[in-house]
Parts: sequence; C-alpha cells; structure tokens
Amino acid sequence: MGQIHRLPGTNSFQMDKASFGRLLEPGSTCWRIAPAGRAALLVDAASYVGAMVAAIRRARHSILLLGWDFDPRVPLTPADDANRQPERFCDLMAAVVSRRPQLSVHILIWNMTWSYAIQRRNKPQRAAHWLPGRQLHYRVDGAHPVGAAHHQKLLVVDDSIAFCGGADFTRNRWDTPMHLPIDSRRRTLGGGTYGPRHDVMLAVDGAAAEALGELARERWFRATGERIEAPPASPAGWPEDLRPDIIDVRVGIARTEPAWRGRKEIREIEALYLQAIAVAERWIYLENQYITSPAVGTALAERLAEPDGPEVIIVCPAHSGGRFDRLAMDHARDRLFHRLRSADPHRRFRAFAAMADRDTPITIHSKVMVVDDRFLRVGSANLNNRSFGLDTECDVAIEAEAGDGDTRQRIRRLLFRLLAEHTGSAADRFESTFGKAGSLRASIDDVADPSGRHLEAFAKRRSTALDRVMGTFHLLDPTGVDDNWRPWRRFGRRSSAHGPAGVPS
Repeated sequence: MGQIHRLPGTNSFQMDKASFGRLLEPGSTCWRIAPAGRAALLVDAASYVGAMVAAIRRARHSILLLGWDFDPRVPLTPADDANRQPERFCDLMAAVVSRRPQLSVHILIWNMTWSYAIQRRNKPQRAAHWLPGRQLHYRVDGAHPVGAAHHQKLLVVDDSIAFCGGADFTRNRWDTPMHLPIDSRRRTLGGGTYGPRHDVMLAVDGAAAEALGELARERWFRATGERIEAPPASPAGWPEDLRPDIIDVRVGIARTEPAWRGRKEIREIEALYLQAIAVAERWIYLENQYITSPAVGTALAERLAEPDGPEVIIVCPAHSGGRFDRLAMDHARDRLFHRLRSADPHRRFRAFAAMADRDTPITIHSKVMVVDDRFLRVGSANLNNRSFGLDTECDVAIEAEAGDGDTRQRIRRLLFRLLAEHTGSAADRFESTFGKAGSLRASIDDVADPSGRHLEAFAKRRSTALDRVMGTFHLLDPTGVDDNWRPWRRFGRRSSAHGPAGVPS
C-alpha cells in the first residue's frame, strides 16, 4: 500500500502514489482497530443527549467522561411549555450514583486557560461545586505543554458503549437537525437564546468501546497520576431505542498527542486524513469547524489537479464565533479556499457555509469526513495545525472491507442524511437527486432553497494581505511543540511545510 513520509524539517506528511490497501493501519494511521457490533451516527446534540442519558441510566460499574468544556448545570432537555424545570446533568449523576453504590464516575475536563475561561462566568474548574461527591471523581487536565489543550470528547459506559466526536456537555450546545433560525428551546443558563448549532458523535459497542475505555483511563492516569481499574464485564449498555446505522464493522481509533515530558508526539489523525484524501476516487466530504491545515490543503490541491480526481465538498461555519478565532482561523481558511480554487481546473471543488435561512448561519462544530462509500470518520480534531500536533485529540473511523456492499451502502446513506439536513431536504429526496445527477455538487445545487435551510457557497474574492500572512505563517496556530510560542521557526521552512517552493498556501 502507499506509504506516509514526513517531509524533512517539518511536522507535515506526504503520500506516495503506490497502490493502496487499507486506510486503517495500526502504528501509522491509527492506534488500534477493534470490532464493533453496532455503530450509530448521532447528529446534533438532541440526539446525542438522548442516547447519552439512556446509556448512563443503564450504567452498572463505570462512567468515564472526557471533554474540553463542561457545565453540569446544563439541562438534559429544554424546558416544556409549562416552564417545568428540566433535569440537569448534575441531577442525573446524583440520581444514578445514589441508586448504584458500586458505580464509579470519573470526569476529566481541560484545565482551561485564562484566554478561554475569561469568556465564561463558570469555567470548568468550578464544576465540582455542582457534582455529587464520594462516587464521582472530577478533575481538570493540565497534562500537556503550555498553550496546548485537552480536546478529546469521549463518554464510555461500562466499556460496553462509547461515544466519540465533537460534542462537549456544556452551555449553548443543544439543537435539533431542524436548526430553526429562532428556537425558544435553545436557551442559555442565563435565560437568553443562542443560534443554531450542528455537531456529530459516533456511538460504538463491543471491543471498540473497550478500547476507548482503555484510552480514557490512560488519559486520566496521565492527568492525575491515579489508575482506574477496567470494569468487569457487563450486560450490553446499548440503549434499547438507539438504532444502529452500521453493524459488524472494524473501528479504527486515531490520536493526536503532543511531545511532552519524554513522550514522543503522535500524529495518527493527520496521517489518516492525508491517506484518505490520497485514495479517494469519487468524492471527499469534509465538515469541520476549522479548515486551515496546509498539509490538508496541499493534499486536496494535488487531487483537484488530476483530470479524473474526486470532487471535494467542504461544509464549515460562515465565520468563527469569537474575535480570536476569526483572526486565527478565518483568514487562513479563506486563503486555503483561494488556493484550492486556483488548483481546480476541472471545477470539482465547492466550499459551503451552512445556513438556517438567508441570514442566519449555523455554527458547524462537527468534525466529519466521508470518502466515497468506503470510509467514515468522526472525532474531536479540527482541520488545523494544533489539532494535528499540539492538542490531545481522538477520532474514530469505519472503513468498509473489500466486497462489503452493506457497509458501503450504509456509509453512503449517512452522507446523504448529513447533506439532506444541511440542504433542508429529505434524505430520500437527496439520494434520488444524486442518482440522477451523479455528483454531490450538482445534487446540492438541485435541492437548494435559499429561503430555508441551505448550503451557501463561499463567495470568491481576492486574497487579502491578512489572509496571506495568516495563511502562510499560521501565527496563532502552531504545528506542534517545536514551534509553539516560536512563530519565527516557521519562516525558514514555509515552502516545505506549506507546499512546493514558490506556491503560496
């Protein structure tokens, strides 16, 4: 199969063009491959919260929750019309541990830096105040280099079911696939409202859930120095009303871990992205909060230049939420889009912002990739430098085996389901439209209705000076520990790290 090579003097990879076999290769593009009898794509927080609550209520021995942000006062469901006070996460935890004396709960959340915490009245460090004691152990994770973040989003119950993806359990996250422009159910803890938001998690069972439990326990040990024993075998924790989307599959687990205190860096997530891009035949679908990685940009540009390469569809937010993110990410993203359009003589590239109506953007927080009908990945990693080399990340991926027509069909249907949600159409209609058009780009255009939920193409515009600076040097987005807080180290190697010499990124 094709081999991944690190570019000399950089933290980036390139692929050779040898014949390709499996995408998931332990020690290269993933940490481990483990089977799952069931896997379900949980699209948007209402779906995830429902499945999460059902799994927690079935817990017998162990609950492990890892996250970037956390607020235990967040309600599990919106308030009803009678203004009944809904159950909160902390209420659920108190009820569960009181019923099951043998149950242990471990919650590990990033020890948020001041630059993020200053934007929150109640940062994660204060969450323990609202959580029940004794059986519940709450810690913040600072076991990483200065400037890095613990960014994994995992929930593992009894090692029998695990959830992995982009969703934290915190404020301003709840929404449904309808993504109404105005929805009174989307309320902040202070009583205000917030805009539509899209996120994705993947639930798995079996050995895949056990492996994610092992990963979570190892992260707890590194952050706290305390060992957690694996739970005894338990009856399946899969909620009765959670319908699996894919059955009997191999699940790959990919990580990013920075070099720290003698541990070598792990860049499996970046390697898996680049390999998946290299093998795509018909389409590469990406939805992500941030799209700025020069390595990904180079890989996509090479495929777009091929006369018979895949179409590339990107869905992301119209703009980032905060001023810092808009400066650090949006200008670099716009520069990358400009580069991809310039490298696209066959007109196979489209970049879209998700919109609830003509004027209301949807916050895209998901991290999803679909390649043809053979590969689906969901995780915590953004498509930026720090998610590939500085922050702690975890993605899970499903790859259809050769000749596994059922899994291929199911992966395709999940892609159509995502695109149907973004375009405001039914999944069956989108699938039928694709059957006639034979192209994702054409199908998106055919079902478009700008007055409702839709995908709005990013406008073509000239690259600004700020785009060029942020897109070339990524001043606020380090590639790893080596250049963290040392942006001048990127200057001498920009041609190799960001593309061939003389080709701006």
